This record gives sequence, structure tokens and C-alpha cells, in this order.
Amino acid sequence: MASRSSEIRWDRFPRLQRTTEGKKWLEIQHMLGLAPNTIEAYGRGLEDFLRWCEGAGIEAARAGRAELASYVGDLRSRPGPRGKDVVAPESGTGLSNATMQQRLTAVRLFFDFLIEEGRRDTNPVGRGRYTAGKGFGGKGERGLLARRRRLPWIPSDEEWRRLLDQARGEGIRNRCMLALAYDAALRREELCGLESGDLQPAHRLLRVRAETSKSRQDRVVPYSETTGLLLAAYLAHRRELSRKRGPLFLSESRRNRAEVLSLRTWSKVVRRIADAAELPRFSTHTLRHLCLTDLARAGWDLHEIACFAGHRNLSVTQQYVHLSGRDLAHKLENGMAQIHEWRVRQLGADDTQKGTS
Repeated sequence: MASRSSEIRWDRFPRLQRTTEGKKWLEIQHMLGLAPNTIEAYGRGLEDFLRWCEGAGIEAARAGRAELASYVGDLRSRPGPRGKDVVAPESGTGLSNATMQQRLTAVRLFFDFLIEEGRRDTNPVGRGRYTAGKGFGGKGERGLLARRRRLPWIPSDEEWRRLLDQARGEGIRNRCMLALAYDAALRREELCGLESGDLQPAHRLLRVRAETSKSRQDRVVPYSETTGLLLAAYLAHRRELSRKRGPLFLSESRRNRAEVLSLRTWSKVVRRIADAAELPRFSTHTLRHLCLTDLARAGWDLHEIACFAGHRNLSVTQQYVHLSGRDLAHKLENGMAQIHEWRVRQLGADDTQKGTS
């Protein structure tokens, strides 16, 4: 177990590493083969809870419902990373509901582990789900925090043009990655995890391997001719960095030259471009959202979009794919115009008939 746990970035979770039960729990999750991002999220969540317990003078393993409620209250009052003076999650700049739910999930699983180890009898973090009009339910337990689901944000056409204006000044690698992420609706992990052997340039196809996919399923997706041209230019550039087969997108920094491009570095690249375009809500996942929404606008069937995106559950696809308010307004306008025309026509039907008799 020691050799496996050495792969966990313990420098990011000092309190967790010092806690015997916490360290053992995260090592087990790692040994079970959970995705690195999941391990990272679990580590951040439990580290945050341990930090709060330390400040409150509470022994984490003995925390009860009241202490967990206080922790939730602290989460709700914290300012977001992009708005230190704004603390309301609904504002879009405070801690999001998803972030708070993620941290509570890590704490809940940790307490489940303590129960299995005989350290506790109950779990203070309920598994209940909040349903409008029905309150909390699910296994008879009340959730600590109401779960909210919001439509993913996508840029308008004008905002997209602003992003492209900034992206045009980027190097071939970054432009190629932006195009491929949108074209193939790739998650950040899937994009950075691509290898040279995953490409089929002759057919403009790429394979998303199961080990990089959130659904843990292989899938093959196409990309456009324009992206193919960018990819060909990048492959020529890549040969100047390394002629070895393996990771497709490589770092160009002096420190990590020709090493695989990390998820964190790619996020920073997208953040820098988005900030320059004054799009604070734009992220690496926005490209995927936009692609799936555009496919829905183009008339793709929900099942086809789910297959393209690698979703196991259609309900997940429905959360990602939505029409913008402008599209809905256009549909409403057209539909109402037909209704109004029919009603007016009916009102004047008798006079029309008299005029023609």
C-alpha cells in the first residue's frame, strides 16, 4: 500500500496525511482504482473538513450532526475565489452548491469508513435528496444541504467571437486543443489523455480510451476538416519537441519540456484566454457544453448525442444539452404567430365568406 499511496499528492493534504484514519481511507480509494481527479476531489474535501475541525477545536472523527451543520454554515458563508466580497452562492461568485455537495460527499464517505472500522455507529451526513414540494427524502434521511441543478452556461455568439479573437494569438498546440475539445466534445481529462495512437487522421476519427473517460467506456468520435488541418500542423510542431509516440499534447515550458501536458496547465491556459476575453464563466468544460448544445440545435437525436458524449444515462445528457433563451424565444415567437394568425382568421371567417358569396 505504501508504494501506491506515494502517488497521492500528500503535500496538498497535510492534515489528512497526519490523520491515521483519513490517510488510510484515501489510500484505499486510490487502491480501488478511482480516477485521479476523484482522488484529488476527495482529498480536497476531507482536508477542508479537517482544517475546519482544527480551527473549531473539534475531533473530526467524533463530529456529530450539530458540528456538521456548523460546517455547512461555514461553507455557505465563505466568499468565492472570484469575488471576495460576495458570499451568496446564488450570485455565481460564491462557493457553488456543487462545490459544497462535493465536499460533503467526501466527508460522508469518510464517516462510512469510520463505521466500517468500528469507530462510529452513525453517519452525521445524511443521504437525503431535496425535491421541490416534497422536501428531503431518500432512505429516510434528511440531507444537510439542498441540492440544486443549474443549466450549464454557454457563451453567446458575440462572446464566442471574443474568445476566438483571443485564441488566434495562441500557439498551434493551444489552438488545436481548443478546436479538438469543441469538435469532439472532450472532457479535460480526455483531451489531455489523448495519445498519438488514438488518432485516425485518414478518417478524421479519434478514440477516447476507457481509462481517460468518466464513464470508463471506449468511444470513437469524429472531428472536422478544419480541426484536422490544425492537428496536422500541431503534429509537425510536436516532432520538434519529441519523436516518441505516446501523449499527444506536450508541455513546451523549459521546466517540463516534452513532458505530458498536465490538466492544471491546460486549465490555466483556458483561464488566461477567457480572462483576456472577459469571460469569467468560461472553463475547459464550456467547450463540451457548447458542442453538445450545438448538436441539439442541429437536430441530433438525444440518443445520438449521448453516444457522442459518452453518457451512460440519458438524464445526464438532458442536463448538458439545452437551448438558449434566444432559441426558445424564437420558437415561441414563431409558434405564437401561427396561433394568432389562426385565431384572427377564425374571427373574420364569416365576413370572408360573405365577401366571396
